[in-house]
Amino acid sequence: MSKTPTAAICLIGDELLSGRTRDLNAQTIAKYLAPYGIPVREVRIVSDDQDQIVEAVNALRSRYTYVFTTGGIGPTHDDITADAIAAACEVGIGEHPDVVRDLAARYAEMGTEFTAARRRMTRIPHGASLIANPVSGAPGFQTENVFTLAGVPKIVEGMLGDIGHRLESGAVVHSITVRGAGLREGDVATELGELAEAYPTASIGSYPWFRSLNDNGVALIARGTDQKDLDAIRNALIDLVRKQGIEPESFEGEG
Repeated sequence: MSKTPTAAICLIGDELLSGRTRDLNAQTIAKYLAPYGIPVREVRIVSDDQDQIVEAVNALRSRYTYVFTTGGIGPTHDDITADAIAAACEVGIGEHPDVVRDLAARYAEMGTEFTAARRRMTRIPHGASLIANPVSGAPGFQTENVFTLAGVPKIVEGMLGDIGHRLESGAVVHSITVRGAGLREGDVATELGELAEAYPTASIGSYPWFRSLNDNGVALIARGTDQKDLDAIRNALIDLVRKQGIEPESFEGEG
């Protein structure tokens, strides 16, 4: 693994691949990791197929410092992520007594039967540590460098609150934005390439918007860990936009 911590995300679910459900979790996880200096380097979407999940997780966990999976840990027949993670990490799986106790108490308080289907959510790979779920109770879990979270975005947000203390932080990535209303990418493409070559440790991107004939342009965004480089890049981008006869808007962060 590299000295700079990195992450990958594996989104699990047929509903994502069919287009029925729009993913929000990759963005949530990436934004959560950014202040820890952990960039997300890869995102995969796989179906509810154990062999595919195992293959993807093993490929990602060997390449990146951390892997986050979302989806497939609920009570239904196609919730097979826990079994897949156990298979990928070559460990057994079974009901976790603490989870059985907590969910039994939760359902009793709700006046809801703790059925065999709901007990499926207590099955945790052997040796995994639990990830608290303040939203609906059924936990996620960490197996080695793999964090297994629910698929529901609000639950993912809640589970992330129990992950930060487990992470090795890296250099925090900062970003700056220079926006030019009416700017066209083709007018600045060559100069942007030259600027990227001059600052190889930074990432420089161009992101056009077009809302209407009177509301369009390009946002030029630079990301990096060296604030001096970012300041220099910001000044260069401002000059570049002004050369096109456009007065730019500049600010910290992305927008």
